[in-house]
This record gives sequence, C-alpha cells and structure tokens, in this order.
Amino acid sequence: MKFVAVTACPTGIAHTYMAAEALEQAARDRGDELSVETQGAAGSDPLSEQDIAAADAVILAADVGVGERDRFAGKPVVEASVKQAVDSAASLLERAATAEPARTGADADRSSPEPATKVSANASAGARLRQWLMTGVSYVIPFVAAGGLLIALSFALGGYQITEAPDVTERFDPASLTSWAALANQIGTAAFEFLVPVLAGFIAFAMAERPALVPGFVGGAAAVAVGAGFLGGLIAGLLAGGVVTGLRRIKVPSAVAGIMPVVVIPLFGSMVVGTLMFVVLGKPIAAAMTALTDWLNGLSGANAMLLGAVLGGMIAFDLGGPVNKVAYTFAVGGLTTGSETALEIMAAVMAAGMVPPLAMALAATVRAGAFSAAERESSRPAWLLGVSFITEGAIPFAASDPLRVIPSMIAGSASAGALSMFFGATLRAPHGGLFVLPLVGGPLLYAVAIVAGVLVAAAVVIAAKTFVGRGATSKERTPETEGAVAA
Repeated sequence: MKFVAVTACPTGIAHTYMAAEALEQAARDRGDELSVETQGAAGSDPLSEQDIAAADAVILAADVGVGERDRFAGKPVVEASVKQAVDSAASLLERAATAEPARTGADADRSSPEPATKVSANASAGARLRQWLMTGVSYVIPFVAAGGLLIALSFALGGYQITEAPDVTERFDPASLTSWAALANQIGTAAFEFLVPVLAGFIAFAMAERPALVPGFVGGAAAVAVGAGFLGGLIAGLLAGGVVTGLRRIKVPSAVAGIMPVVVIPLFGSMVVGTLMFVVLGKPIAAAMTALTDWLNGLSGANAMLLGAVLGGMIAFDLGGPVNKVAYTFAVGGLTTGSETALEIMAAVMAAGMVPPLAMALAATVRAGAFSAAERESSRPAWLLGVSFITEGAIPFAASDPLRVIPSMIAGSASAGALSMFFGATLRAPHGGLFVLPLVGGPLLYAVAIVAGVLVAAAVVIAAKTFVGRGATSKERTPETEGAVAA
C-alpha cells in the first residue's frame, strides 16, 4: 500500500523526526511505500500532490494543529500523537490500512457544520484544547529562543547594566563592545515583545484558521497592554478562536461571502476580542498574573527546591509527552515576566531535561551487561541528544523497560531541578542544552546540578536493573548480552 504522513510536535525538534523515522521503518518492514512531511522547527518539505493523490491512506501524527488539512479531503485519515507514532508505528499503519475514507460532498456538508480548522474535529475536547495551546506554544518558542539568547549575549558582553544603555538609534559606535551589547539587548527585547501576541494569534489560528489570526494578535497585544501577560495571551487566543468560529457559522449572501475572511471577520473579531480584553477581562487576568509572579518571586529555600523537583520530575515523566510539555510551557511562559525566579525555573527545567539521555548513556556504558545490544547502540547518540536538551533521547530505553527506567529518570531529573533552583542558576534561552552554558547565570554550579542529576539517575537505574530482576531488560536478548550478564 501507499501512505502519506505528517508529523509535528510542539517544539518541532525531536519527536517530529523520531515519529517520521519510526513510520518509515514500519512501512519498510511491511513492504509499503510511505512519504512523510515533517512540520518541524526547520520548516517542512510539503508532500507532493502526486504522493497525496496516489496514497491509500493518510497518517497525521501530531501534537499540534496540522497545516493544510484540506489536502487530504476524501482520503482515509488516521490521527495519533507523535508519541504513539514513535512507540507503535506498525499499529498506526495497520489502522490506516483498514480506515474508511472521509465523507465528502453534500453528505459531509450536512453532517459537519463546523468550519475547517487545523485540529481534528473528531478529537476529544481535552485533546483539541491541548493541540490549540501547543500550536501557539510551538510558534512562540523560536521568538523566545532568539530573543532570550540575544539578551543573554548582551549581558555576557556588557553586564546587567546594559539595560540602561541609550537607544542604539541615538548612539551607536561600531568600535564599541558596549554598543554591540546594547544592540543585542534591544533586538532581543524587541523579539520578546512578540511573544504574547504570537501565542494568542496562533492559538486562534489553530482553532479557526487564517481569519482568526488578526483577532488573535489584537487580543494578545491587548493582553500585553493591560499587563495580563502570558495567561492573558492564552485566554485572548481562545477567545479569538471561539469568536471567529461563531462568525464563520453565520450564513451571508454570496455577494458578501468573498469579503468575510479578509474584512468582516477580522474587523468584528478584533472589535469583540479587543473590547473583552481591554474592558472586561484584562484587569482580573492582570491581577492573577501579578499574584502568580509575586508568588514565584517569593519562593526561596525549600519551596524553590520543591518547585524545581516537581518540574524536573514532570520533564522526565513521559520524556517529551504531554506532562513534559506542561512543565516546559510553564517555564517558557514565565520568561515573559522577566523575573529572576522565572529565569531560575527555565534553568531548572532545561537541566532536568538533559538528565535522562545522559544518564541512560552513562548507565549503558558503565553497566553494559544490563542492556541489550540495541540499547547499547542507542546510548551513543544519547550523549549528544542529552547535551542538546533533547529529552526524547531516552525513549528507546524507557520503551523497553519503563518500570525501571522511568522512575530512575524522574529521580535524577527531580534532583537536577531542585539543585539548579537551590544554586540560583538562571537562563533566558528555552533551548540549547550545554551549548548555551556560557550564557547561564552561575554556569559552574549549574553544571554541578546536571552532573548530580545524571549520577543519581544512572545509579538508580543500574541498581534497579541489578537487583530488581537481573539480566537484559529488552525483548531482544542476544548471546553477547547473556554472556555479559552471566559474567
């Protein structure tokens, strides 16, 4: 059979490509043909019209809204999360092989009054909400990365007083390092100003497609203006998507239909959302954000370490899945406040995320006999994935032995998160792993926190594999593994 697939995760870095690789391998094992479009951080290479036309079925493995879903009209479509594609690609292909084509034409129109969106209407309410939110977050992350790294670089070059430097449009000396630091700071700050509008705009986009972009951006800008911050952006995006969805249901004369998506819907949608955010909802949301920020800034000692441990444990709980993304989104959202504690939370989350792959790589090196040949092979790329803050590098180990690996990873990541908070390490960049270590506030103690977390996780997993059921833990036991375990 011939299949086409689209894979997309919120960050568009690891799960996106791991899901694509798993589906391609499963298709080869079945003797099928598969073309995959990865909607990742590096952009996408769209499926060709010929591939789509020739496909017997479509697989959408995504945790965010999939762009241009209309391309697959009339084709059997199977939807799943990227984690399901990574863990059970073969079963997805089996489902796709027996799936029924989607209805088209008048029958589909009568039974499906909902306007087309980037997120499946067949998903549960909770799944749809999560995909809407994750779509917004996925578009925000590049802005956070660019802005955060530029601001961190400006501090590294010019010190923390660089924020008081005059505007570079008034004074800029190409021969002065301070001027370049001020330029980096002001560009990074400009990038950060887009965070909340972009979040709101693309949440709305996921809900109601392009006509919702303008109301979403306007609602996000209003949230910034009233001080409602990241939480205001979330609510503004959902409001904009809901309002535009309602407006699209209104039946209008054919003479007006052509200007609805480009004039009428953006106009009335922006007016409604802007009014709600400025007049009705803005101040209460701003008060809630202020309370949250004050609570975070008031954390110290054991309370801060507890928060770091909880977020670290969540990062390792499903290695890039929904729980992981909740903790990560919380940290990224905090960056919009610019508070010291928010920067500490981002550092703790990144430290925790590096632990699982590094710990498994270390454990497989130190206690090779407890791992299968396939797991030992996976340990080599896990080193690089770990230092790059790609937590998914531990998935091959967790998939083969979840009951011993996942608790061990939670223990190590919680330790790293707690220690990072205790040491007061700060970070403005939402990604980069050890490659952004020079931009971390308190880099040496931060490295100590990561190493401690790796050692804890590796020690626990080695002990678990040694004393809680000896031998190889994977389904694949080779003669080489048997001999190593016996030795």
